[in-house]
Amino acid sequence: MLHFKKKIVTDEAMHPVAVLIDYQDWQQIEKILEAHQSQQQQQKFNLNQYAGVIQLTQDPLEYQQQIRDEWC
Repeated sequence: MLHFKKKIVTDEAMHPVAVLIDYQDWQQIEKILEAHQSQQQQQKFNLNQYAGVIQLTQDPLEYQQQIRDEWC
């Protein structure tokens, strides 16, 4: 984990409301976020490959209602 010099700004009740960081640190954070986002776009997941894999023996809504009835 990277450590950045930061200052936490609080309101009158001492609740944190903002964080101040150096501009150079902010630029480094943006670079990290851009790299992470581009990585995620490359790893898009195709859920269609799982379509039809599970063969259900009961209607999912009926099963859900049955399980919820057990809670009472």
